[in-house]
Amino acid sequence: MVRVRRYLPDRAVRGYMFSATFPPHVLRLAGQFLEKPEVLSLSRDHVHVTDTVHVFYKVPALEKDRCLVRILEVENPSGALIFCNTKAKVHYVAVVLRRFGYDADELSADLTQKAREKVLQRVREGKLRLLVATDVAARGIDIPELSHVIQYEPPEDPEGYIHRAGRTGRAGATGRAICLVDDLEGMVLRKIAKRYTIDLQERPVPDDATVAGLVGQRLTALLEARLRELDQVQRERLGRFQPLARSLGEDEEASVLLALLLDDFYHRSLQIPPEPPAERAPRKPDRGRGRDRGRGRNRDRDRDRDRGRGRRSR
Repeated sequence: MVRVRRYLPDRAVRGYMFSATFPPHVLRLAGQFLEKPEVLSLSRDHVHVTDTVHVFYKVPALEKDRCLVRILEVENPSGALIFCNTKAKVHYVAVVLRRFGYDADELSADLTQKAREKVLQRVREGKLRLLVATDVAARGIDIPELSHVIQYEPPEDPEGYIHRAGRTGRAGATGRAICLVDDLEGMVLRKIAKRYTIDLQERPVPDDATVAGLVGQRLTALLEARLRELDQVQRERLGRFQPLARSLGEDEEASVLLALLLDDFYHRSLQIPPEPPAERAPRKPDRGRGRDRGRGRNRDRDRDRDRGRGRRSR
């Protein structure tokens, strides 16, 4: 900004400064570049998106990753941005989510600008469901129809909460801002809520039984929908495996095999299928390629002979 100002004319120039929040250093900067600036706030007393529901879960510090998985199953977001404070934590959470079968990728300052845009474009197009990121994705990024923002840990800067949560509930849409905190982080989060007048709602972490019930209902609905798509021949084909399915269900040890199949089907149904490769026009067979080569050599020999005759005649 200092370098740009060198090229501005000496006369008074009408200037404007836009910011999501106005902390002291931004106000000092406004005083440096603007003459007697006036502040216009479009959000009045609310610096956060009013259509966003703010929820937090109090979880043990060593169980955050498993609690995150259970919360994702209950919330079932169509698209979520998961924030962490460090690049190492971003990588860890992304790996855990992928190991649990989720379609997840990561975004941090380690990526080039081109790689960042490629990842963000997948989110915007609905080809990536979960994106784990540092605060590099908290400002200046617009992802429409992002249903959830999940903060794996509160930000180090209180304003970071506003910028992170502001990625959802945009353009009149509703959104959910979720934060996972341990006892110490819970105190930090309450201070942020008090500072920005945020109505925080505490929710109990869902237990394994609750998650299993929801996943079971979801999986049953998926299987029933798949069954309705089958024709008569495909239904007859299933008859070969019904005795095996009954025996697997009756044997406690063998039921693990059935659970393996169900788990595979469930998580494949959650994955966004990749786009099919672009169709290429069929290549026509190059018949007579040897004849064409022979004709080409003959034409070259005749051309050289004609040139020789021309030089001799001259």
